[in-house]
Amino acid sequence: MPAYTQELISRISTQAKQARKAILTMTTLAGSGHPGGSMSSIDLLLCVYNTIEHNPSEPQMPDRDRVIISNGHISPAVFSVLGLMGYFDLNDAIAQYRLMGSIFEGHIERRVPGVEWSSGNLGQGLSAGTGFALASRLNEISYNVYVFMGDGEQQKGQISEARRFAVKYCLDNLIAIIDYNELQISGSIHNVMPQNIRKNWESDGWKVIEVNGHDIPQILSTLDNARAFKQPTLILAHTVMGKGVSFMENNAKYHGSVLSEAQLEDALKELGTEMELKKYRKLRLDFKPENKPQNSFTFEPDYKIGKHFRYETDCDCRSAWGKAIADLAKVNTDAETPIVVLDCDLATSVKTEEFAQVSPQNFFQCGIMEQHTCVMGGALSVCGIQTFWSDFGIFGIAEVYNNQRLNDINHTNLKTVLTHTGIDVGADGKTHQCIDYISLARNLFGFKIICPADANQTDRIIRWLINKPGNFLVTMGRSKLPVLKKMDGTLQYDFDYSFVYGKADVLRDGNDGSMWVCGTPVAKAVKAVDTLREEGIFLELLYVSSPLHLDLAQLKASAGKGIIFSVEDHSVNGGLGTSIADGLATNSLCAKLVKIGIKQYPISGEANELYHWAGLDTASLIATVKKCLD
Repeated sequence: MPAYTQELISRISTQAKQARKAILTMTTLAGSGHPGGSMSSIDLLLCVYNTIEHNPSEPQMPDRDRVIISNGHISPAVFSVLGLMGYFDLNDAIAQYRLMGSIFEGHIERRVPGVEWSSGNLGQGLSAGTGFALASRLNEISYNVYVFMGDGEQQKGQISEARRFAVKYCLDNLIAIIDYNELQISGSIHNVMPQNIRKNWESDGWKVIEVNGHDIPQILSTLDNARAFKQPTLILAHTVMGKGVSFMENNAKYHGSVLSEAQLEDALKELGTEMELKKYRKLRLDFKPENKPQNSFTFEPDYKIGKHFRYETDCDCRSAWGKAIADLAKVNTDAETPIVVLDCDLATSVKTEEFAQVSPQNFFQCGIMEQHTCVMGGALSVCGIQTFWSDFGIFGIAEVYNNQRLNDINHTNLKTVLTHTGIDVGADGKTHQCIDYISLARNLFGFKIICPADANQTDRIIRWLINKPGNFLVTMGRSKLPVLKKMDGTLQYDFDYSFVYGKADVLRDGNDGSMWVCGTPVAKAVKAVDTLREEGIFLELLYVSSPLHLDLAQLKASAGKGIIFSVEDHSVNGGLGTSIADGLATNSLCAKLVKIGIKQYPISGEANELYHWAGLDTASLIATVKKCLD
């Protein structure tokens, strides 16, 4: 353990005074923010940043240590430290804090130089930290990961999920730091929700060290001890809310309340520093936002796609997905970065077993911990690793929607493969019938959703996806489906097929109307359209694998036929039908739209019974078309 010089200790003490001034000035200037926790955590942050491997002139240095801020409301402290370290001009952060168009938002954002992860809901930061720590091992790049958290935040259940994952996979490069000031918005953490933080962490297998969070030499020594332990380590730092200003100390009010100008002047006098509010107010008025794109994060995977599999008999799409990802692992054993698959105790159902056998070192069994897995997978994916997470639809999008939203904000590259979507889950009942996967994805601005039609298209889509950046949802049902064939009996998705995102596939031509279908009812729609042809009614039939992004030329052509039927085992609110309606309205196209889908929570029953109940079976589709064409 190094003996830290008095020069370093003195430098950190000076920086702490400068940072406290910046924290109070920026929050008073903005008229909002969280000064109390920023003041209590600042000594810890400065000790970390003064002793880790990082380079402000090269923020993306591959072997840098990573610092994750879970309690993102301490952004004034984070911006102050990063400014003092030289990542940007601290004056800019003070003047522009919470200002429209500035990168210095109320909670930290990944586009700020030096910030690794945009914080969101409390409780997610440790999951992100495990993703970064695991990436160190997979990428064979040595670094430490530090996760800052609040004490009230420990009430969140996701933290316990992340703790267990870190211990299971021996992430000894992971150090968590809790700002233990014992206050949250509503008062004492012991009154709001009593807990024994130390014992909770120790019971999950973490090493716990307690420290005075304002004693700089003690913090420095504790950090060295934590780096030496061969297990995940928590530093429980006893701190004081509002530390450094007497009237703020131990006052829960200042968790989220800022000082008036008069109070700021008194506080700065107590800190022994001058008031410069006038200077920063002018800088704030002079600020002009730059129109730079927000997503500057690149991910350019280069994997072999292998040889397509060919399915000629009925097969479930989930088996095709499982075989495709296992094959991709086989043909990419020499890839620069691995392909990783995450599972939540459903490997036999979501068909990731074969991948686990082929590439056990890159298969991570996370147990029934979907919230953690979603965020951890997102963080893992921003480290240059093509990451797939497979789960049931109801768990992988409906349950974790907010964490998928956090992935979207962080511009991650997570590929979420959802099986058991729609109503062919059958007798499992309404709690497990995910009928809102399209509508939920619709609200995630950077996500794309793909719904394969059969096993052959599933294989093509997974191989296409292996070299794509960004967040994708790939959805499929549970049951076996017929492989789709053209009118001449050849396979619809044979070796000559190439997947194009946003392009619908023409399954049948026709001029008496158009039917657009998405998801598991496709085979029933094909049979309905073919039966109608025998009766002299010629419908165009399109399969829509990208229901959020429709091809305008195809929509115009279908609208010209006068009537469009949308068919999906999804809620009629927000699904394919809604995409068609939006496309018609925003492009001034005129056509009658008939939405055929799920109009209420489904009931429990055998899959084909449910299709009949929903009007999605072949006979019902035929009857609906005839009624609307009469």
